[in-house]
Amino acid sequence: MYLLGYDLGSSSVKASIVNIETGECVSSAFFPKKEMEIISVKAGWAEQDTEVWWKNLKLATQVVLEESSVNPEAIKAIGISYQMHGLVLVDENQQAIRNSIIWCDSRAVSYGQKAFEKIGSDMCLSNLLNSPGNFTLSKMAWVKENEPENFAKAKYYMLPGDYLAMRMTGKASTTASGLSEGISWDFKAERPAQFLLDYFGFESSLIPEIVPTFGQQGTIKADIAAELGLAAGTPVTYRAGDQPNNALSLNVLNPGEIAATGGTSGVVYGVNDDAKYDPMSRVNSFAHVNHTKEAARVGVLLCINGTAILNTWIKNNVAPEGISYAEMNELAAGIPVGSEGVSIIPFGNGAERVLGNQEPNCSVHGINFNRITKAHLIRAAHEGIAFSFKYGMDIMNEMGIETKTIRAGHANLFLSPIFRQTLANITGATIELYNTDGSVGAARGAGIGAGIYKNAEEAFATLKKIQVVVPEACDREATKIAYEIWLKNVAP
Repeated sequence: MYLLGYDLGSSSVKASIVNIETGECVSSAFFPKKEMEIISVKAGWAEQDTEVWWKNLKLATQVVLEESSVNPEAIKAIGISYQMHGLVLVDENQQAIRNSIIWCDSRAVSYGQKAFEKIGSDMCLSNLLNSPGNFTLSKMAWVKENEPENFAKAKYYMLPGDYLAMRMTGKASTTASGLSEGISWDFKAERPAQFLLDYFGFESSLIPEIVPTFGQQGTIKADIAAELGLAAGTPVTYRAGDQPNNALSLNVLNPGEIAATGGTSGVVYGVNDDAKYDPMSRVNSFAHVNHTKEAARVGVLLCINGTAILNTWIKNNVAPEGISYAEMNELAAGIPVGSEGVSIIPFGNGAERVLGNQEPNCSVHGINFNRITKAHLIRAAHEGIAFSFKYGMDIMNEMGIETKTIRAGHANLFLSPIFRQTLANITGATIELYNTDGSVGAARGAGIGAGIYKNAEEAFATLKKIQVVVPEACDREATKIAYEIWLKNVAP
C-alpha cells in the first residue's frame, strides 16, 4: 500500500509516492524542470496561473505512477502541501476568476497596515497573533477595491492548497491552519476572525467549509481520477501550508523544536505551546498542523523572501556560464570566510516581513575591483542568506524560541556546504539534515489523516538523519566579524 503527496511551490509542483510499511519514497517527480513563471506586471507584484499549477501537478503524477509501476488502487490517501499566504478567488462554478496573487506579492501592504491601525494593535495581536500585513485577507481587500468586477464574481476565497483539493474532489473547503496563514483565524474565539471580515466588508460565506488538517477532506472525482491516472474515490486526508508541512515532515510538532528550509524563500519555523507573537509582526505566528483548542501548538515563522532565488540569480547572471550549483559551491570554497569584505543583502524578492514590510531590494557592498571575483560574489551570497536567517532568529529568540538544534531536509540551500556551515557558525546551532521533503511529508501526513498511522511517531519512525553540521570553532570569530559588517548594510 502507498501514499501520494503533493507539494505546490512557487518554483514547481512535486509529487511523491511513499510505501506505507517501509516509509520509502518509491518515486518522486517535479514539473516544470525550469522554475514556474511568476507574473510581475508591476514592481512588487507576483502572480501565478492556477492552470499552470494543475498542468504541472498532472505531469508529476503521470511520471511517478509510470516510474513506480504502482497500481493506483494501492494508493490509500493523498496529502497536499502548498505555498502559503496566496489568494485564489473562485466563482460559483469553481473556476478561478483571476491569477493567484502569491505569497511574495507586495501590493497589499498598505491595506493590512491600515487595518492594523484602525482595528488596533492590541486587538489584532492578541486575537490574530499578527498584523493583517501583506497576507491573504489583505490581498483580497486589494482585489475588492481595484478589481470590483472580479470580486463580485467570487464565491469563495482560497489558499493555493485549498484550490488543488477542490480541483481533485469538487469540494470547496479550507482548514483552521490555513485560515491562520491568511490571518483570518481568531485564536481567542477559535473560529474565523469575524471582526476582521467585518472591517474589510467581507461576507463570512466567502470562507468555504472548514475541515480538519488531518482527516477526510473529500475524495477524488471520477473525471479527475481519469485525468490524473488515479483511482476514483481515493481520499484526500491532509492539507497544510508548506512551512507547517515542512515541520511535520521533519517530525517537528512539539514546543522547542525547530525546522528550516532554504527554497525560493528561506524559513525557520519553531513551535510554541502558547499564543506568543512579535509585537512588530516581523516574525509571524500561525496554528501548527497539530494545534487544537485544548493543546495549543503555535508555529512561529521567520520568512526571508530572497534566499535560493538569490542563488539562482547569481547562477544565471554572475557565475560562469553553464556552471552547476555543485560547481558554484566548489568555486566559492576557495574564498575565505567573510568573502574578503564583500556583503550581499538578499532582500530582493518583495516586501520583507522581518524588516517591517520594507522592500529595500538586494544590494552588494565592499567590492574592490582589483581582487573581487565571481567566486567572492557566490560565497558572499551564501553567507548573506545565512546572515539573514540569523537576523530573524534573534527575533525568535526574544519570543522564547531557542535555536540549539535545527532540522532541515537535505535539499536546496542546505546542499550548500558554505551556507549550512555559515549558519551553524553564526547561530551556534547544530544542524541535522534528513532524507525528506515537502511532498514526502505530505504523503506521511495523509497516512496520519487516514488513520493508517496511529500517530506521528509511527509515521516518522523511518525518518533518517543523514548528516550533522556542527559549529566550527576555528571560523566562528571570522564569521562573527563578517556578520557585523553585513549588519551595517541592512536597511533599518
